[in-house]
Amino acid sequence: MMLRKPVTHLLQLDPSFSRHLALAFTNGSWHFNSQTKISDKRFYKRQSKFICLNQDFLPQSKKLCSVSQTDKVNMNCGSKILPTDNVYWRHAHSFHSVTVSSNVLGENVSASNTQCLKNGSFVPRRSASIFPQGILEASPPALQPYMRLIRFDKPIGTWLLYWPCTWSIALASAPGTLPSLWLLALFGAGAFFMRGAGCIINDMWDKDIDRKVERTKLRPMASGELSQFQGLVCLAGMLSVSLGILVQLNWYSVVLGAASMGLVITYPLAKRITFWPQAFLGLTFNYGALLGWSAVTGSLDPLSVLPLYSSGFCWTMVYDTIYAHQDKYDDMLIGVKSTALKFGDNTKVWLTGFGTAMVSLLVLTGKMCDQTWPYYTTVSLTAAHIAHQLYTVDLNNPDDCASKFRSNTQLGFVMFMGIVLGNLLKKEEKSSDKSVEQEKTVTH
Repeated sequence: MMLRKPVTHLLQLDPSFSRHLALAFTNGSWHFNSQTKISDKRFYKRQSKFICLNQDFLPQSKKLCSVSQTDKVNMNCGSKILPTDNVYWRHAHSFHSVTVSSNVLGENVSASNTQCLKNGSFVPRRSASIFPQGILEASPPALQPYMRLIRFDKPIGTWLLYWPCTWSIALASAPGTLPSLWLLALFGAGAFFMRGAGCIINDMWDKDIDRKVERTKLRPMASGELSQFQGLVCLAGMLSVSLGILVQLNWYSVVLGAASMGLVITYPLAKRITFWPQAFLGLTFNYGALLGWSAVTGSLDPLSVLPLYSSGFCWTMVYDTIYAHQDKYDDMLIGVKSTALKFGDNTKVWLTGFGTAMVSLLVLTGKMCDQTWPYYTTVSLTAAHIAHQLYTVDLNNPDDCASKFRSNTQLGFVMFMGIVLGNLLKKEEKSSDKSVEQEKTVTH
């Protein structure tokens, strides 16, 4: 079917790339020449600078809404087209989509996997939101690749890095007091920027590997959307801000925090040499348990803080092994190692051991810190959560593995609240003990 008049086209706002691009077909060429917004199923355009495509041919034998998945539209691209770009065009009051596939350099582009969409609501609208994904989508297009590079739209990693810090800060606080809001805020910001820096370092090391893994091949550096130099500049910015946060603490903590950079830099290499990269991540991600304690007290109490650090390590072994099961088939093909491959069919047995060790170490931590009943109540809830997680997870279902992995941020919050409440009750219990002692003295 020949297109004898200009037809409006739209490049989908893809969740991975978050781009609105309008594509107009005129005189045998495709031109990205405006940005399109969808509102009430009507098109509104505003001028913006985009790239240009030259189309070689369209399928001539079939109507647009019935093009099969094997048909392709070959295009010569003057600029980069990303692998996730989904083209939508409007024709005869229907919407049609085409998945654009390309190599990393975007030099040879073909469109395939067409589908007829009957309603304009299938085309998402760019709008502001308080949620990370919405904020990313509403941000300037030039900023979005950097936000995805630091996983701004996936904050679960920041939370998992942050919770051990909060546990330690709350445990080290004086009996009967709330943890320092200033320290909690500093460590929250530090977790965000250091997690972002860790993601950049990981992507710089692993960009060639990420291209071969289905879940990671669309990351900005793996897809070629950002260069190595651009990633390095972003990394320098993240580390500079992190250093600014670190120097707000006492000098003992500054030195202790700086020592963690060795783990941050070398962790991505672990998957190349050992089946235990999750152990390296456990040592790295729970370093905040040591740093939080020293930030409050100016030193480390090994009898109290090492059981906490070790419990966090076991927790990481549980949730990151589940996470690694998402990629196990790709990992086997490309030779990347993980505990998911190491444990294999015995994964749940191994993780039961790590979960049991985590709970036992949390009990020991509470004993060493003179914690009260709210703390032990939340430890019981944590044990129940881990047990349910391991019993119900389908390790051959990537979506279920991802869901179970994300649920661990709830565990971290519950544990933090238990520590805070347990610490508040310490003062009351100590006062009661003193009253009993005084009564005994009077009696004698």
